[in-house]
Amino acid sequence: MNTYFELNTLEKDLGISARTLYSLSNNINSHYHSVVIPKSDGGSRKLSIPDYSLKNVQKRINNVILSCMNVSIYAKAYTNGDSPLRNALPHLDKKTILKLDIRKYFDHITYPLIKESVFKKENFSESNRILLSLLCMFNESLPQGAPTSPAISNILLYDFDNWIGEWCRRQDITYTRYCDDMAFSAEELNSDIIIERVRLGLKKYGLYINNKKTQIIHDGQRKKITGIIVNDKPNVSIDYCKKIRQEMYYIRKFGIDSHLKAIGYEKTVDDYLRSLLGRINFVLSISFSKEFDDYRTTIAYIRNTIFS
Repeated sequence: MNTYFELNTLEKDLGISARTLYSLSNNINSHYHSVVIPKSDGGSRKLSIPDYSLKNVQKRINNVILSCMNVSIYAKAYTNGDSPLRNALPHLDKKTILKLDIRKYFDHITYPLIKESVFKKENFSESNRILLSLLCMFNESLPQGAPTSPAISNILLYDFDNWIGEWCRRQDITYTRYCDDMAFSAEELNSDIIIERVRLGLKKYGLYINNKKTQIIHDGQRKKITGIIVNDKPNVSIDYCKKIRQEMYYIRKFGIDSHLKAIGYEKTVDDYLRSLLGRINFVLSISFSKEFDDYRTTIAYIRNTIFS
């Protein structure tokens, strides 16, 4: 990648004036607003969204600078061609699976961590390191919703992913990480050794394992990674599909308004439909089904009818 020891080099490559960059960085929090979006599992996620001016700058930082930085082969989120399915496939039909979660991952990626681990002094002047780090932050941490955040979350753990991944390879253990979800699989696993090693590696970044989400899955049990069953062939759980079928039945029989009133849904109709469509698309991304493709067409028709 290029080096940025001069401000004018940064200006030229980003195509944005230093005045604009510093103006945004000096009032960074005022350029965000929060939104709550539905998740494919029916829950919700709070995002911090930059305004047009800041988003434009962040897109340039992402495309010009961050895209040139290394991402580990073990990182399976936010990279071209990767998906929950590609994260799950390496663990297909393994006897034992260990799942670990990084506690409040984005919230714990702070300004010092971004500055030291992403915008390193080998490639950036001190002033440019400070400037770029500030432009990628909100409320002193990494915002979910900024164009720069996915890449930063992967770049940050490049050394960790390679360190734990190569150790696992020597032990004949499969390792992948999908954002804050880590998965380890093998014929046999010593989970205590892996957990301690991961704990040690994350501590260098001020990150910690969420012990409540640690899960060891043995042979004979249902094995699920990033929402995908990996016991013998990739699939979505029966319960997950059953819930969608129930919702579609009631929508088709009683109509969307009556259905939402019956279940006491408190958000908007569009929120619900986008969430349901996301879940349907997730099923279809794992394996095509005429039934679920028809569901997708139905939801698209309802949305067009209501919001056109």
